[in-house]
Amino acid sequence: MFYSYFLVLLFLSGIFVFISKNKHFLLMLLSLEFIVLSLFVFLLSNFTYFDFEYFLSMFFLTMSVCEGALGLSLLVLMSRVQGSDKILLLDNLW
Repeated sequence: MFYSYFLVLLFLSGIFVFISKNKHFLLMLLSLEFIVLSLFVFLLSNFTYFDFEYFLSMFFLTMSVCEGALGLSLLVLMSRVQGSDKILLLDNLW
């Protein structure tokens, strides 16, 4: 019971960091990965508790790895073009 409250707290803290630290792209990506990791552990714990298959959790993990790779490639592209990962400098590109 306490375990699920802890995972909800981890999820909400990841969302709080994502909303409050929106200046740097790297911090936003790290908070997104933190949210995905807490959701994955929550999914895995619920599937273990109810004796379901683990196929959905592996699919979720695969999609989160793809999301992380895409975010990292965008971060590298942005740092090569701009020289930093600050989101506020993006308006200069338009």
